[in-house]
Amino acid sequence: MTEVTIRVDGMSCGGCVRNVTGVLKALPGVLDAEVRQEEAMARVTYDPTLVSVDALRQAIIDAGFDAAL
Repeated sequence: MTEVTIRVDGMSCGGCVRNVTGVLKALPGVLDAEVRQEEAMARVTYDPTLVSVDALRQAIIDAGFDAAL
């Protein structure tokens, strides 16, 4: 397993955190996702043979937020 921290901008409430957490955990290969609004970040534990960092970022972007490494 691999862990990555992704900066997530645009989260303004607990619903945003739940939304980002949900889209990340729905991806095949994601073991865990810890999302924090106060720190504007998502820490994701994933299997790199099943999902890429780009796919993680794109899922956040598709949910309506900005994502950067």
